[in-house]
Amino acid sequence: MASARPLVAIVGRPNVGKSTFFNKISGHRIAIVEDIPGVTRDRIYADTEWMGRKFTMIDTGGIDPKSDDVLLSQMRHQAELAMEMADVICFFTDARAGMTPDDEEVANMLRRTHKPVLLVVNKLDHAGLNDVLYEFYALGLGDPMGISAANMLGLGDLLDEIVSHFPPQEEDEIDEEETVIQLAVVGRPNVGKSSLVNRLLGQERTMVSNIPGTTRDAIDTRFTAPHGQTYNIIDTAGIRRKRAIEDESLERYSVIRSLTAIRHCDVALLLIDAQEGVTDQDARIAGLVRDEGKACVVIVNKWDALEKETGTLENFRKQVLSDLKFMDYANVLFISALTGQRVVNVFPQVDAAYEQYSRRVGTGALNDVLGDAQMALQPPTIAGRKLKIYYGTESSVCPPTFSLFINAEELMHFSYQRYLENCLRKAFGFEGTPIRFNLREKNKEDIKR
Repeated sequence: MASARPLVAIVGRPNVGKSTFFNKISGHRIAIVEDIPGVTRDRIYADTEWMGRKFTMIDTGGIDPKSDDVLLSQMRHQAELAMEMADVICFFTDARAGMTPDDEEVANMLRRTHKPVLLVVNKLDHAGLNDVLYEFYALGLGDPMGISAANMLGLGDLLDEIVSHFPPQEEDEIDEEETVIQLAVVGRPNVGKSSLVNRLLGQERTMVSNIPGTTRDAIDTRFTAPHGQTYNIIDTAGIRRKRAIEDESLERYSVIRSLTAIRHCDVALLLIDAQEGVTDQDARIAGLVRDEGKACVVIVNKWDALEKETGTLENFRKQVLSDLKFMDYANVLFISALTGQRVVNVFPQVDAAYEQYSRRVGTGALNDVLGDAQMALQPPTIAGRKLKIYYGTESSVCPPTFSLFINAEELMHFSYQRYLENCLRKAFGFEGTPIRFNLREKNKEDIKR
């Protein structure tokens, strides 16, 4: 569930080790770490887990409360936005520098958030600095926690404290016997996403306006349809082109939340304005959905506003699939969220896409199809070497992912892989979902063993 994960904001003055901590916990060098104040200018996000609790960390630029510098002011604004959205805030300070007047200013900002705040004293690299902890009690934010992010000292205790402020585990868990389809409604601004969500839910759940950007956050609503299937519907902010977004605006944060919603959904409803057709930005958003390996239904909204003649719908469908040729497996549905035209067909399309997205294929049937495909079109030969596909197996679902055991990965030409994908789709369907391949090299001796 996209927004069910608690958000943990890491804030503090510049150069107190926030990004070092972020990188250690995320397990990746995501944030740039330099001993120069102001290196992290934007919020950076990473999903992580501790003691079975999943959450999202936000690394922020350093807060310089009194600076009039434009860049530092923007960084401060970014950190304030992160604090506003966070469930838990980790306030980082520097043991080597001791408590500073700027720390006191930041502490005052944090008190006004009325959020759980954990006071972290970083760079406590040796026992000689332990006495420094006591001066941080003056900030009035409770017991300071001493750590060394660089040396990974005290991180476990800090993570224990962070997750202790999350909702009880049972509130986050979904009944294992119930399948809840995570459904993200995505698209450019003002294509009718919120109108569609309200129509699906039968209530005014989200604000609707002709002004682009009305939806600022990814809004989750859990809903059980009349046929008994439960969905978590995520109405996301419109995704505009990068150059159309002010660098440090609230909208930038909203777009990041929308991208996170795509990442965590099962099925994406990609809304397109019938009056404008598929734009370059629609294609970019479709590409994001495909790259994240999510099932998709393309929704052409505002169909009632288009003048039609015989064949208009079918010709429009062909044009959509031509413009989104990398997603030609998706079904296209024509609706009007305003009037309710064909909206009743949305959930059946979502259910069908999810069924294919989570579909398993037997190994025997899969290898029969692979064998027939090679008989019909011989694998490519490069520099006298011929591609050999020994066997395949479906290694995972959501999306369907197939491991192909072959003699040499460099012999698998893209066009032949595309041909195999088409053969699998012809045999098994997989409408509405991407297919992925993992190529694994094996020689004949390995196969025999």
